[in-house]
Order: sequence, then structure tokens, then C-alpha cells
Amino acid sequence: MTDDIQQQEIENELAAADAVRPEKFEYAIRIRGLRNQFGDAIIHDGLDLDVRSGEILGVVGGSGTGKSVLMRSIVGLQTPTAGEIEVYGKTLDTITDAEESRDLRRRWGVMFQGGALFSTLSVAENIQVPLREYYPRLDQRLLDEIAAYKVQMVGLPPDAGPKYPAELSGGMVKRAGLARSLALDPALLFLDEPTAGLDPIGAAKFDELIRELADTMGLTVFLITHDLDSLYATCDRVAVLAEKKVIAVGTIPELLATEHPWIQDYFNGPRGRAAASCKQATERQDGKS
Repeated sequence: MTDDIQQQEIENELAAADAVRPEKFEYAIRIRGLRNQFGDAIIHDGLDLDVRSGEILGVVGGSGTGKSVLMRSIVGLQTPTAGEIEVYGKTLDTITDAEESRDLRRRWGVMFQGGALFSTLSVAENIQVPLREYYPRLDQRLLDEIAAYKVQMVGLPPDAGPKYPAELSGGMVKRAGLARSLALDPALLFLDEPTAGLDPIGAAKFDELIRELADTMGLTVFLITHDLDSLYATCDRVAVLAEKKVIAVGTIPELLATEHPWIQDYFNGPRGRAAASCKQATERQDGKS
């Protein structure tokens, strides 16, 4: 890569990153009237949602409420039947320019359930996949340096880079998946059940990592989870999916004040009370230190 081409790509990347800085947009995502339907099965109908720039938004709902379908609709992997999705001021289904669409898509990162790593690629090679797609002229030395940095960023040891997914623990696979989702330094991060299958200690450490990365990098995070501890530990607000739409959005105290039976059962059940007690104990401990 010549110095002039590399410098131009750096300038383009800096301009693209500057265009989606959280302070420039009140909302990273705006959804209006979303409808998703598979045959006779209607998953969403008239769904509205705003995701504020710079927040961690938790998304919860019962099985079959379409949490993952909603995420896939936002990132373009699922075409809605109706409705409008706007990301950083751009309405997705009206973008016709391929380069404009490409610039927008590289501003988000996605961690799917289970990490979704390519089993035949090493951790470093997995991290390099989006880099090779969006920056094909990067040389191998720079790709290796970026991958090593991302490995370190998510708390993996340096020797994790050359390893294959089958050689990693479940928690390390999750962190490797997170590293790949951060490869392009996104402004918007989608996480689908990131702590599922982790033991309580591993899940708590992953929650801490998400919160730290969001604060350090100024990320907007769309977090799908069933983990009540994660909601209390990381989320600024929570959106509740039920009845084919978002029935409530707010802080956990605001949701606790609503009378919807599903919300009450979810947050005031035994696990909800345990998570709230854990959060209160942590806050008391932090106040003493």
C-alpha cells in the first residue's frame, strides 16, 4: 500500500467516525411501525423504539418475542415486512448507494449468540475477517497488530491469538467474538445473549468489560439478554418486548413502577429480587470503598 493511499484511507475513516460521534445524534437508532412476518406468524407489528446515542440499552422479552429478529432487522440480515429503521440519521431501506451503505455498516459491530466464530480460523484470523472485507489493502503486519490489540482489549492473553475456537474455553470464545465485533472500532455494538452459558463469575466479569468498553469508547450498545444481573450491572435503560411490540422502555426503577403483569413477573420474581439485592449490595460496598 502506498503512503498516499494509506493516508487517504485513514482520513476517510476518521471522517466516517466523526460523522457518527454520539454527541452529533440524540438517537443512534429510531424504529417506527416495524412489522416482521414469516408466513402466517407475525413476530412484530407496529413496533416503535428509540435507542439513545451513548447508552447501553437492554432488550428483554419472553421466548418467541423476536428479540434476535429485531436485531437482525436493524443490521440488515432480515428484511421487515413494513416499517422504517433509521441508524445515525439514515433510513436503511432508502440507501441506494453501495458505498454509503458500506460506510454505515462498518460503523456497527455484531456479536452473535455463542460468539459465532469461524471454526477453521484462529482467533486472530477471525478478528481480521471484517478488516479484510472493509480494508482489503491493509498489509498482513498491520492486520496482525490490530488483531493483537483487540485480543488485549477484551482481556484475552496474547497467546490466544493463534489458537482456534475449539482450543478455547466458553468464556474465551465469548471474548474472542467480542474482539471481532470491535475490529472496525464501531460506534454501535450489538450483543445477542453475550453472557449465556457463562458461570456467574465469568458473566459478572463480562458485564464489567462491556461497561468499561462502552464508557471508554463511547459506544452505543444494543444488548439482548435474559440475564437479570447483566441488566442491573450494565444497562442504562431496558426495552421490553411483548405483544408483538415494545411495551415499555425505561430504567429498571421506571419499569418496576409499571403495572404490566409480564414486567412485574420478570423483575419481581425470585431471580429479579435476587439481582436487585446483589446490585444494592454492590452499591453499598462501592460506597464504603
